[in-house]
Amino acid sequence: MNHSESETIMIIIDAEPYEFHLEPARAALLIIDMQRDFLEPGGFGESLGNDVSLLRRTIGPTKALLAAARAVGLKVIHTREGHRPDLSDLPIAKKLRGNPTLSIGDKSAMGRILVRGEIGHDIIPELYPIAGEPVIDKPGKGAFYATDLDTILKNAGVTQLLVCGVTTEVCVNTTVREANDRGYDCLVLDDCCGSYFPEFQEMGLRMIKAQGGIFGWVGSSPAIIAALT
Repeated sequence: MNHSESETIMIIIDAEPYEFHLEPARAALLIIDMQRDFLEPGGFGESLGNDVSLLRRTIGPTKALLAAARAVGLKVIHTREGHRPDLSDLPIAKKLRGNPTLSIGDKSAMGRILVRGEIGHDIIPELYPIAGEPVIDKPGKGAFYATDLDTILKNAGVTQLLVCGVTTEVCVNTTVREANDRGYDCLVLDDCCGSYFPEFQEMGLRMIKAQGGIFGWVGSSPAIIAALT
């Protein structure tokens, strides 16, 4: 797909609550927080007692979708949740909430937890960004809070977001709600999103598509891959 072709293409994607009209020239793939601390054994997520396999099932579908997006020149953006090494952007309430044994900034098997520059903070090798793919380092759950994501999307003429990542009910849901308030159309890909809690996975997706798509649409990656290729 060359640039002139992409500008005139609209693709109908099967989704809920109704079909999504994808315009590749105005779309971006947003991959949220696919970080080692969340998805890999020995990371922060597992230290909290979570089953990381429930998140790792998203890697294969997301990798295939990422390859398809790159092949046609679709804009790709990655996010990472984490904080400055001096923790000056970390609210004390966030650090202490839940009374954890290990909290943000503490030393763990993959370096200081959710601190920028540490091994665990980085994106998993399977989905690692390539040159030209912006990485948004966010201090909160939503990808728009205290970041330049909105500026990057508007400068690129993006109005549609294909959303992947973890976790469905936290950072994915928060980002989609923020995007909705800013006027973006979001298609959340259910097989490319994951939660440590199956019931939260289901309800997180249902909340997005409820009431006629109050926050966006929900679909699956094979439909997007077929449309792009």
